[in-house]
Amino acid sequence: MNADVTAAQVSLYTQELKMPGLRSHFADIAREARGTGESHEAYLVACLRAEVESRREHRLQERLKQARFPHRKTLEEFDFTLVPLVSRELVLTLAGGEFVKQKENVILLGASGTGKTHLAQALGLATIYAGARVRFTTAVALAQELLLAHDEHRLPRHLKAWQKVDLVIVDELGYLALGPGGPLLFQFFAERYESGSVIVTSNLEFSRWSEVFGDLVLTAALLDRLIHHSHILIFEGESYRFRESKKRRYQPAQQ
Repeated sequence: MNADVTAAQVSLYTQELKMPGLRSHFADIAREARGTGESHEAYLVACLRAEVESRREHRLQERLKQARFPHRKTLEEFDFTLVPLVSRELVLTLAGGEFVKQKENVILLGASGTGKTHLAQALGLATIYAGARVRFTTAVALAQELLLAHDEHRLPRHLKAWQKVDLVIVDELGYLALGPGGPLLFQFFAERYESGSVIVTSNLEFSRWSEVFGDLVLTAALLDRLIHHSHILIFEGESYRFRESKKRRYQPAQQ
């Protein structure tokens, strides 16, 4: 059979079978197999391996896109020496993703600028590579999203859709009061209790969370669920933005 005809048929069949990895690489694999004298079986294995790797990469890119990280931060970029109370060993263990499989939570507490958002995103990125589906949002944005769903009478369906996400990162809880969105955010956390993991970052200690939710009883019920099966990391240190500002301020002028 003519080589061009064969290539066209392979392209057609792989398109119909939805095998883009094999479609892209079969010619190169065939050329290499002819050069090394590999068996038909070895060639077939190489083709299938190319398709599997292509699908893995596609899933990874889709999950990275769906995570909606404002920035793609990594653990390698994080300076643990600036937050001595945060255990590097614990963070590296969490990065393996087992806490997501166990439906556990991670809560990051500390002043603004101490690296909570960076570490939350880095953990989220690591768990994506471990196979988890992750979504990043802020507390205010999530509360507004839930309010809109409530007003449009689709809140139950909207909450059910979130259950498809293995790990939800809720950033900046405490920077603004949630108003009418507070009870809905409580409902969101309550529905994820022991059914899905969350990472929460907050600049407020637990005793002040009622300032955000506006209800002591509701806040107590929320903390009871959120803290159960959770890892709590305390961030104490100088603000990263303040440190950078000092560096610029005292940097010697260039001659």
